Amino acid sequence: MTPHVYPRQCAFKSVEDIKDKKVTIMGLGLNGGGEAAVRFFLKKGAYVTVTDMKTEEQLKATVDKLNSDDSLDHNRLTYRLGEHKIEDFEDADCVIKNPGVKFEGNKYLAAARAIETDLSIFLRFTDCPIIAVTGSKGKSSTVSAIYYGLSQAGYTTFLGGNITVSPLTFFDEVNNDTPVVIEFSSWQLADLRGRGVLRPHIAVITKIVPDHQNWYGDMESYVADKRLIYADQTKGDYSIFDSDDWGDRFASETKATVLRYGSKATWSIDLGDLLVPGVHMKTNAQNAATVMHLMGIPDERIKEILQRWPGIDHRLQYFHSWKNEAGTTVKFYNDSCATVPEAAAAATQAFGKPVILMTGGTEKGLELTPLIKTLTASDADTIKVKDIYLLAGTATDKLVPELDKAGIKYHGPFNGLEPLLKEYKENAGEDVFVFSPGATSFGMFSNEFDRGNKYMAAVKEIF
Repeated sequence: MTPHVYPRQCAFKSVEDIKDKKVTIMGLGLNGGGEAAVRFFLKKGAYVTVTDMKTEEQLKATVDKLNSDDSLDHNRLTYRLGEHKIEDFEDADCVIKNPGVKFEGNKYLAAARAIETDLSIFLRFTDCPIIAVTGSKGKSSTVSAIYYGLSQAGYTTFLGGNITVSPLTFFDEVNNDTPVVIEFSSWQLADLRGRGVLRPHIAVITKIVPDHQNWYGDMESYVADKRLIYADQTKGDYSIFDSDDWGDRFASETKATVLRYGSKATWSIDLGDLLVPGVHMKTNAQNAATVMHLMGIPDERIKEILQRWPGIDHRLQYFHSWKNEAGTTVKFYNDSCATVPEAAAAATQAFGKPVILMTGGTEKGLELTPLIKTLTASDADTIKVKDIYLLAGTATDKLVPELDKAGIKYHGPFNGLEPLLKEYKENAGEDVFVFSPGATSFGMFSNEFDRGNKYMAAVKEIF
């Protein structure tokens, strides 16, 4: 299917032109993106209708925050929750689209006069240097490390995008000298196709592996959206790519100055020992170091700063330890944002010793082969897991027969966190316990962040 191309012109001639326009925000949600859009457009003087298929009860936390904010003009705000109405899309001057909704085949978006996103508005009406990051694995950790590095080096900088912070929250705080670090999902990039608003000074594409194949159907379509990150760069900009075949293809296409990481690294620095575990996290830190280098930060300062980087929530996040009566200690790690099998496989190898792996969840059309290969490997180079605890779900249903076939023992699948953790407590020794699901969270949890938070809360309650 040919991807949708958006027009270059915007629904608004300027930020001031937003005043008194009718804006429909498609998707309120619980992660802050819809809420930020509501606040932004109300404060710019628009009449706002926010619509979501979730009910008011399901969205209570966000609705309560908005309703309790006396700085907002509630006379200009209409909620349409638990349903969409076509007239809210037909009558609006502009619809603010949720990136998780496909344009193709959506009758509501087809009825809209104009469609924008929080990112398209931010990129169109600000002129700050953008450091843009996309990829399949490591993009959130990479933007976190870049943001931490620039902040610690003395820059006034902001972090937004797919990392759940809408850039509209800091729209009025940036100027032409403010570097803004943005994580882009493939869907967010697709929503910018044709607009001509994304021209990052530095673009980074982290490791590319199959992802969201239930959405795209094939790798070429998925990667076509990733390519948009460098499509409008020029010679004065920088693109940072992997040393693999995808990186070779990207490097041949971009007009920007290319730097590589991995085996064909153009520039690198010995970062020494980091707080975060895993070879892949070292790669993410190395990419952050390259960005810092391009921003003019001295090498010794880069090393000093990144050695203090604590990592990122829900990504191999160390959060708790427990000592049992025998005097042995369990260290608990939360890697809930590992939503692809490759990430869970990497987590088992990240600590340099066998771990207790808690994994499983809902599948999203991906091959489980990378995780299965790691869990069933017999070669000397692969670190074996000490034990496996399975959380129930459709991905787990596919994993179990493969473990059985290989004679790998496991516990579960469990239909909840509490019974799983209680069973583990009876067997606990001197362990590193890692929750790295390698799958999505739908069913038991709202999203991967809700999953990680509930896991950490359950661990702290039981241990």
